[in-house]
Amino acid sequence: MTDNIPLQPLTYRAAGVDIDAGDALVDKIKPFARRTMRPEVLNGIGGFGALISLGDRFREPVLVAGTDGVGTKLRLAFELNRHDTIGIDLVAMSVNDILVQGAEPLFFLDYFSCGRLDVEQAARVVQGIAVGCEQAGCALVGGETAEMPDMYPPGEYDLAGFAVGVVERDAMINGGAITAGDAVLGLASSGAHSNGYSLIRKIIDVKGVDVQSEKIGNIALADALMTPTRIYVKSLLALMKTMPVKGMAHITGGGLPGNLPRVLPEHVSARLVSSAWRRGALFDWLQAAGQIAEGEMLRVFNCGIGMVVIIENTRADEAIALLTERGETVTRIGEITSRVDGKSQIIIDN
Repeated sequence: MTDNIPLQPLTYRAAGVDIDAGDALVDKIKPFARRTMRPEVLNGIGGFGALISLGDRFREPVLVAGTDGVGTKLRLAFELNRHDTIGIDLVAMSVNDILVQGAEPLFFLDYFSCGRLDVEQAARVVQGIAVGCEQAGCALVGGETAEMPDMYPPGEYDLAGFAVGVVERDAMINGGAITAGDAVLGLASSGAHSNGYSLIRKIIDVKGVDVQSEKIGNIALADALMTPTRIYVKSLLALMKTMPVKGMAHITGGGLPGNLPRVLPEHVSARLVSSAWRRGALFDWLQAAGQIAEGEMLRVFNCGIGMVVIIENTRADEAIALLTERGETVTRIGEITSRVDGKSQIIIDN
């Protein structure tokens, strides 16, 4: 019988949730978030919700929203104890997605969930999110930190993000204006970005590779794999202010064949020349180490092109010069052609 045994008073902390740790994290991340603020933000972190005013800057504003995570790149972050840049990846995946519709990112929220909150680790992650927001010019207005005992192994967490942007209705980009003869420009990726990491980790496991000592060129494989996703927002917003952009595609999971058709009208195809751009040493290493067929490489990875821009052929050189001036590596990788009935919308020649 245990009925007469006095129970120790139970607390939320004893159950695995430390409210004080959550408060300490909020205090740590406020300075990071403060650096990302925009004039439209009326209140940010600390309230029950963020207040955003569009004011009178826009004539007919359309809000564009996107959400994403970083996939199994997180597993490498855990194994390597690298948490400083994974937040940049998180921001990039959402802001690059809404950008292709012509939207300027306004604000971002994150969701961080773990079994037991490690304040220092979480602060490193959120600081990376703030850096990503600064790169995108959007405000980090808040989010959610969820401490859920028994849901995650020690030291692990999950991440999701949510971005909202705005575009004038008459400036939305949907690919409808794309015609045969338009130029296809490719903006270089910074690496594998946040896609294909299940296959990457399989290659590492099968080959028994030590990612810390294995070299890709003159850098460690670990560094190449953890390089954060490139954020194209500021350079492409500058381009859109200078000339009409007919279409854009963020090259994520599915690669060029899976993402570029999403912006193409049914009556056209994109003919690309793979030798026109530098794929990068990381992709060469992955293909060789995994003995991956070329078609599989193109379907899984961005293969060196993180963003595609489709533009009037006569403005292509001007666009390349503008984007290069703003730090992008840009190549004319193909052209738009009339589609042949029954043929693929993406034709990739050597």
